[in-house]
Amino acid sequence: MQRLIQGIHQFRQDTFRPLQGLFEELAKGQNPDTLFITCSDSRIDPNLLTQSKPGDLFILRNAGNIVPPNGAANGGEAATIEFAVAGLGVRDVVVCGHTHCGAMKGLLEPEAVAALPAVADWLRHAETTTRIVRDNYAHLSGTPLLTATAQENVLVQLEHLRTLPAVASRLVKGDLKLHGWVYKIETGEVFAYDPQPGQFVPLAEYRFPDSEAAVRRRASHLI
Repeated sequence: MQRLIQGIHQFRQDTFRPLQGLFEELAKGQNPDTLFITCSDSRIDPNLLTQSKPGDLFILRNAGNIVPPNGAANGGEAATIEFAVAGLGVRDVVVCGHTHCGAMKGLLEPEAVAALPAVADWLRHAETTTRIVRDNYAHLSGTPLLTATAQENVLVQLEHLRTLPAVASRLVKGDLKLHGWVYKIETGEVFAYDPQPGQFVPLAEYRFPDSEAAVRRRASHLI
């Protein structure tokens, strides 16, 4: 805790003062352009990863970067997404998974979360991910299997996003775009799902979609 307190003092001294004008503007209201949905994992820092400033990202974090489909849960995820999409008018939504994800390991090994009933119940919102991996990735094991699970889960959660009324309305309107990313912790690389080849590709090779018309395809490119 002492380290955190020292960090706050350092923030006030070294970080806040040069950006004081920005924070004074942000005190009047926020206008983020992206909703960034990612895992609660302590190794993931969306602002550091994207080199974004305060006010740029509206961030939603939970175990496994999960988006319950419409009507499936009464948690804060749907409210947060609705506020970002319908209230703040974000133009892009990113679902960002990551390698070595403990939640994905829980999907593959339910016994690992058997003593954590709330976690096990939460992971049921990713049951489709479990089925896809079980039926299509029997040839994989270890880290490649865990990575494939993280990839497929991102795609499943994008599909869940499309069931939310606020998101569906904006997609029909054509002024909202959804993106699926996977962050590779050990290399700092980010891979984005490209619907044309149906694979996750390095972000530098990602072709930003003109619309949401592209049909989801199963991920096959392991990172």
